[in-house]
Amino acid sequence: MVVRLVTRTQGEVTGRAWWGLCLLLVIPWAGRTLAAPLMVKVFDAEGWKPVACRVYLTSAQGEAFTVVSDSPEGSAVVYDVQRGRSAEVHTTVSAHPFRVELPQAEYRLQLERGKEYVPLEVELEHKANSTHLTMSLERWIHMGRRGWYSGDTHVHRDLEDLPNLIMAEDLNVALPLTSWVTELNETPMRSSRLRSEDLPSPRVIHVDDDHVIWPINTEYEIFTVNQARHTLGAVFVLNHKEPIDLQAHPVRAVAREARRQGALLDLDKHNWPWSMMLLPTMEVDLFELTNNHLWRTEFLFKNWYPEYFPSYLELPFDGGSYSEESWIHWGFANYYALLNCGFDLMPSGGTASGVHPVPLGFGRVYVHTGTSFSYQRWMQGLERGNSFVTTGPMLDIRFNGQLPGARFRSTRGGAIQVQGVAEWWRPLSRVEIVVNGDVVKTLRPSGEASSESAIPFSTDVKVGATSWIAVRCFGKTASGRIRFAHSAPVRIDVGHRPLTPRREEVIYLMERVSNELERHRGVLPGEALLEYEEALEFYQSKLGEVR
Repeated sequence: MVVRLVTRTQGEVTGRAWWGLCLLLVIPWAGRTLAAPLMVKVFDAEGWKPVACRVYLTSAQGEAFTVVSDSPEGSAVVYDVQRGRSAEVHTTVSAHPFRVELPQAEYRLQLERGKEYVPLEVELEHKANSTHLTMSLERWIHMGRRGWYSGDTHVHRDLEDLPNLIMAEDLNVALPLTSWVTELNETPMRSSRLRSEDLPSPRVIHVDDDHVIWPINTEYEIFTVNQARHTLGAVFVLNHKEPIDLQAHPVRAVAREARRQGALLDLDKHNWPWSMMLLPTMEVDLFELTNNHLWRTEFLFKNWYPEYFPSYLELPFDGGSYSEESWIHWGFANYYALLNCGFDLMPSGGTASGVHPVPLGFGRVYVHTGTSFSYQRWMQGLERGNSFVTTGPMLDIRFNGQLPGARFRSTRGGAIQVQGVAEWWRPLSRVEIVVNGDVVKTLRPSGEASSESAIPFSTDVKVGATSWIAVRCFGKTASGRIRFAHSAPVRIDVGHRPLTPRREEVIYLMERVSNELERHRGVLPGEALLEYEEALEFYQSKLGEVR
């Protein structure tokens, strides 16, 4: 057998040599000529302990293969989902050896584990009757040692598979949506695949000390009204303790019940038809800044509600479709407009893995929990915004020594020190400091100050009026795909003056709600229409505050 290393940790990143160990042992096995077993053991290079991971295996012709565990104590979960040209076929395996019977040919084997390990990719010429492969995955960063722990707030995987998945993805918190309603006039319990008596107990499921599952979460994703197609959108109730037996409208009643149960409300995507109504009506807590249209595989949704694309954004848009870059920056701009309107809205990250062709935790949110991890502290930090979201790079930042989500008060304004580092195992292109939606400082790699894969920074940002500040960073994959991280904002209250949105932002939000109000007349009940009218009045009131 011949093995060629394609991608090995950070070998391509200047100034770092993370060459791991890859031991190959070819063992003849008589009697097998057409197909032969490939058996693989995977270790963490730090401490050389067996480690769970995600496995991709493809032939030279592009045919995908899945694997099985080679241990009676092990597990392997196959994922095979395709949407259009985007296909995600992989197996998540526990920290045990795995195997597959393969015809003798050339293959590409890829191993990944969440965001903190560097992907490993090898090409192998499988000619032996039996091949044993021992491989090591290198961790390029350990965010837990800095107090940061990751989670996915939009999960559609089966509960029984999640222990395997969160270990293979090194995902600390999973929030599976075990109740799911799609019809306006139904309740989650009446439309759920689970009966109320079958719902899991309201307790944390510990896979180990810092990998956990909270099993009771609900999605309202409304596609039909009175069994007729009429799309509204999606919002999540996370971390509730009892079944919710409420219809989606009036949404204010759902919000009240969520608060009673100590749950958080998470906005799925910015361009769902009803999304801009939900913010002032439900007082939503979270905004999925890394959402389920961002995948490892090809970006697909290029014309999903393009009529809502903001005309004031100077981004590639031909009137009928948009790029992945435009989609990302549309989400940023929508988030910034809502922050400028005064919403205390913190970022979240979700994938809808189980529905879309994307691995669990591909986009995720990191929350700082202090010197140790607990689910309760993680949820509290998520609500406070002690967080950042990412599709690849990492951020570790402070604002005047405080975590993201902090709030400062000042009578006259002044300077806020923004200090930290952006890091990735691939080169980073830039770090941007954003104030009230404007990029005020751009920091790029410097050969004198940092390697390409780390951009440390320490700078002062002056504010003279009530403002918010956030940090974001960008890099690209070898194929040119954008990967980013974005912090939660800090807010600086100066005197008693409110934040001042831009006129174009307020007009955009007003038009979104106004258009939906008209579309719903004669379809939604009067109480639901009233919520749209009240949301429209809220945005109209912001016209008197614009800059």
